[in-house]
Parts: sequence; C-alpha cells; structure tokens
Amino acid sequence: MNKLLSVQQKNRSMFAVAALTLVLVFGLALAAAPAHAIYDVSVCEDTDPFGEISDECLRVMESFPEPSVLPIQHDSLTLGSYSFWKVEDAQPPIFDAPNGNVIRNMPPGFNYVRVTDTSVDGWVGTASGEWLRAADVTYNEASYFRGVRILDGLENQFAWVLSTGAMYTSAYPGGAQDVDNGRLLRRYDLINIFAEAYDDDGWRWYMIGPNQWIEQRLVAKAFRIERPEGVTGRWVAIDLYEQTVTLYEEDTPVFATLTSTGVPGWDTREGVFEIWARLDRDGMSGATGAPTGWDLQSVPWVMYFDGDISLHGTYWHDFFGYRHSRGCVNLSISDANYVYRWLNDTDQVNEDGDLLNYVYVHSSGEYRTSGAATK
Repeated sequence: MNKLLSVQQKNRSMFAVAALTLVLVFGLALAAAPAHAIYDVSVCEDTDPFGEISDECLRVMESFPEPSVLPIQHDSLTLGSYSFWKVEDAQPPIFDAPNGNVIRNMPPGFNYVRVTDTSVDGWVGTASGEWLRAADVTYNEASYFRGVRILDGLENQFAWVLSTGAMYTSAYPGGAQDVDNGRLLRRYDLINIFAEAYDDDGWRWYMIGPNQWIEQRLVAKAFRIERPEGVTGRWVAIDLYEQTVTLYEEDTPVFATLTSTGVPGWDTREGVFEIWARLDRDGMSGATGAPTGWDLQSVPWVMYFDGDISLHGTYWHDFFGYRHSRGCVNLSISDANYVYRWLNDTDQVNEDGDLLNYVYVHSSGEYRTSGAATK
C-alpha cells in the first residue's frame, strides 16, 4: 500500500513538473510573439473583377490569408452537462415514473426537456422529476460553434461562410462556382474581404482571394460601426441584416460572432436598450397550448434587454447566421457564456447600483426577400 502511494505521489510530482514546464514555455512563447500585424487591404478596393490584380493587392492577399482573430474557448462545462431532447409527439403523456401513472400531457408546440436520467430502458427522466417514453423524444446535440476575439480592432472586414454545404468560389461576380480555380469553402469558415463588386442583378459580391468571389447572401460580414449617442463602456451591437453580434469597449470592437434573430412576424426590435436582468439559467415558454407554442427548459446565459427579449444560449439549433427565433437573439452556448461573463466584468453601474450594459439593435441593410435563410 505504501509503495503504491509512493508511486502515485511520484507520478503526480512528475505531472506537476511537466505541466509547469509547459506553462512556462507557452508563456515565454506568448511573450516573445511579435505584435499582431495590421494589413492595409485598401490597395485591393479598386480591383477590376474582370481585369488584372495589382501586385500590391496580391502581396497583401498572400501575406494576410486569414482574419486577425482568435476563437474563444468552448463552454465545456455547460455543453458537457446538458442533455436536451426534443419532444417529437404532438401531445405525449408524461408519467410520474417509468411505467407509472400519467400525470398530464405535454402541450402541443415546440418543446424540449432536459434529461437527467436514461438508466431505465425505453424511458427518459427529466430535471423536473417527470418521465417520458424514449420513443416520444429525440436527443439533440447543442452546437459547438463559437465566435472570435478580434485582434486588429476590425480594421479589416471579415466574414463567416453560411452555405450549409461545401462550395467553390466563383472567378468573377455573378459567375458559377469554379471547380478548377476556385477555393473550397465550408459552413462557418472565416474569410477576409479584400474588395466588393456587384453582379448584373444588383447583388453584392466579395473578393476573398485572387479571382475568388462569393455572393453576400452566402456570408455574414463583421465590420466596425459608430457608437450610438449616449452609449458608453462595454456594449453589444446586433446587426439584423448580417446576423452578427459584436462586442465593443467604447469604440473598439473586441469580439464578434453569428446570431439568429427574429423571423418575419417575430422581428427583433431595433433601438438602444439596457440589459435589465441576467440569469445563468431560465425557462422560456409562450403561446402555451397553441400549435405555435414553445417550452424550453434551462436556457443558459440569459440577458434580458427588451422586455422578455434576450440574448441567450441556444441548444436547439445550429442555424447561426440566419434568422431563426421568436424575437430573441440566439447565440451558441459558448458564445452566450462568453458574452455573459464579459459584460458582467465591468465597474459601470446605473443610478440604482446595478451593472449597466447597453445593447444596440440595428440593421446595416434591407432584406431583399422574406424568410429565415435569406438576406
């Protein structure tokens, strides 16, 4: 027994030394890293989509292949502890125990339950102590998408690819995908924007590399905006057109990500608001009993700013970059955690002594067509 303890202590000591060595080496590497370069992409602005690209522009694109950003960490604790299941049946019975008594029926609508017990074959137990038949629910894995810290103050615009499948860029605005010379892109890829041009139908296209163009509806762009009058400190900018969320410290953007705001008929309201309530978990429901009703258990990282409209984590879809909500500002769980903690890390308070953070909801453009998946 003593020998076993001695070996365990030795292993722990060796692990501690190795971990300390890694920390020191990593810290020295960070300290020795050069300041992040800021590239001048304006040399590409006047590029003729059907002409030659200047040598200056080519050099910038070669030196600056990816945006100046770093992905945030995953909220592994929340993602690892959540187990949410979609209620598939219209109004399934809910039991007090496996094979027990029916205590009620789930109302119709869009319903999710948090499952905490799957130990009984054919049954799932929820956080509220109720049970459903496993055949009436389907497990839903939350999105692992995450936004990025901005390293260059958004001096240069970048975008996320929204296409749900792999696609190639086009050789010119309005052109077909170019398999031979094009660049293969996938959903959530990050791309730089070097120039803009329009096709014959009036749609904007972005040049993201040499003779590599992509249409605006297939991406969500991040770019700087002016701080609204009266807004100070740390604040949130929500762009309904681009479906992006950007965090600012005064005039400096420091973080950006994709969101899903209200679909037509449930549009997220524009304006300047203050966050009036913050909850690390909250249940959300509405129109109970109606076919359009919803009941969502344990929604994480909730920040209310316009009545019952909030920024919050979302475990039930992965459509970020498209309108997909009943008015709230949907974020991935990792992004919502980051925004929640970042906004709480401030000394700015209102006249009542509560934390003061502003939310600015705006639209940088007009939707050309209706629907959740178009701009």
